[in-house]
Amino acid sequence: MADAYCSDCRKSTEVVFDHSAGDTVCSECGLVLESHSIDETSEWRTFANESGDNDPVRVGGPTNVLLNDGGLSTVISKPNGVTSDFLSSSLGRWQNRGSNPDRSLIMAFKTIATMSDRLGLVATIKDRANEIFKKVEDQKSSRGRNQDAILAACLYIACRQEDKPRTVKEICSVANGATKKEIGRAKEYIVKQLELEMGQSVEMGTIHAGDFMRRFCSNLGMTNQTVKAAQESVQKSEEFDIRRSPISIAAAVIYIVTQLSDDKKPLKDVALATGVAEGTIRNSYKDLYPHLVKIIPSCANMKLSFPPSFYHRQPPPTSVVAVTGDTAIVVAATDDTAIVVVTLADVF
Repeated sequence: MADAYCSDCRKSTEVVFDHSAGDTVCSECGLVLESHSIDETSEWRTFANESGDNDPVRVGGPTNVLLNDGGLSTVISKPNGVTSDFLSSSLGRWQNRGSNPDRSLIMAFKTIATMSDRLGLVATIKDRANEIFKKVEDQKSSRGRNQDAILAACLYIACRQEDKPRTVKEICSVANGATKKEIGRAKEYIVKQLELEMGQSVEMGTIHAGDFMRRFCSNLGMTNQTVKAAQESVQKSEEFDIRRSPISIAAAVIYIVTQLSDDKKPLKDVALATGVAEGTIRNSYKDLYPHLVKIIPSCANMKLSFPPSFYHRQPPPTSVVAVTGDTAIVVAATDDTAIVVVTLADVF
């Protein structure tokens, strides 16, 4: 409560604001000091979840500095449930005939917002993608190019700059038909245009295999213990010169760790969750294999459990990777993609 001077009490007293009536009332004598006052604060009243109609918020949205009119223009839409109405359709036609320099930007921003929502991206990434597209659009050099690929590339660059990278395949899945090759070309084009505008190289951040681990593990529904082991292992893998993409390394580490735990995942499930081909995961595993003894030691604290029948199907092991208690992790001699757990008596 605030204080105000009351003419009846002849002193400064605490007052109560009656927002429904717009009155300011003295808390001691009940005198209405001011009636029907106007509340100048923002009115954020949204009941869309409670009513079946559209959002009845009675205030405008925030201004958009990327638009010429600040995003405060009026858009005429048809009433709900009305397929054809003379007044609304006529006004709509006149609105379409009018010159609106922001029309293409508004449509592009809506597309970026839709893609961001489908990928579960935060608002800062969406805003950064809008800024990138605005810079490209101002140069008027993207005409004739695939607009969907341009917008998808803007979102890809924004994710990189905000240190929340997404794979090109993930971006492609929400890009309205744009292919990976088209998005890749659009990305190179946008980076080149931004460098020409700013006169310096565009910093997009370095992609690490660990950037994808939590999301990939979540897609596979892995347990917290397995996720932690995978994150530790992928961090150690970055200490070695492994000539593979970060996404391929992440997929291979996930496959290795899941095979060493109770939370086993088939190779095809790992490939589906990460978007990496099964053959690529196998080849990445072969590159990781010489360093497994240093990459996987944290997994020795995990509970290792393989069925006894699995041991007898494998050839005699030739390489001990890690040891915990009386159990050893080894790699089969004839199939270097098969990880086997045996007892020390079976190894020595």
